[in-house]
Amino acid sequence: MRLPVAIHFRRLQHATAVIKQCGYFGNSFSRCSVSCRHVISRVMIGMCCLLSGSVSLASASDVDEPNDYRMEDYDAPVPSLLTGATLVDAFEVKRLLEEHNALVIDVIPEHRKPDFLPENQIWIPPAHKGVAGSIWLPDIGYGVLSEATEKYFKNNLEKYTDSNKDHPVVFYCRMDCWMSWNAGKRALSYGYTNVYWFSYGIDGWMFEDFERQALTAEPGVRQ
Repeated sequence: MRLPVAIHFRRLQHATAVIKQCGYFGNSFSRCSVSCRHVISRVMIGMCCLLSGSVSLASASDVDEPNDYRMEDYDAPVPSLLTGATLVDAFEVKRLLEEHNALVIDVIPEHRKPDFLPENQIWIPPAHKGVAGSIWLPDIGYGVLSEATEKYFKNNLEKYTDSNKDHPVVFYCRMDCWMSWNAGKRALSYGYTNVYWFSYGIDGWMFEDFERQALTAEPGVRQ
């Protein structure tokens, strides 16, 4: 998981302070409390992620915004901006939800029954957890939308913003996922003026230990 260096640095500062309090430095790992050992493990993981994160930032800065929507290879490094939108992190998304009743939209595609399963085979899709307070609009992040999917997207935007195109709208999916970028760009083309792109997605939200909830896809016909 590649996460922003600033997040790792903030977590490492806190974790180091806790480790000092438990007196780990100079002692054996086995003598620490369970909670302290958990923090030490986070520091070790964080150090590795910090190094990989610096590589991620460097590669992301080399990714140019396309003139149109991303049409393929959606799980790949993304640009560092979405022209017309505001880039936000997990803390800002939380603030927008709490203080401005922002519409936060999960665009991760819905799990569908695999083609290799027989028709009479019972298939239960895995539970989908997202940002607490968000809604789930699967399939709206593809480069090309069917007429039905585009109508589904527009109708839900209108429904949850009370047809107010100045209402704040946040889009997210996963880390390094172009679908939230596509969805944000498309919302801008519809005339929405306060579009936010949470590029670190559910990975960044989980890293901050913020609340998640099981989401059910909004009903309607999609591609």
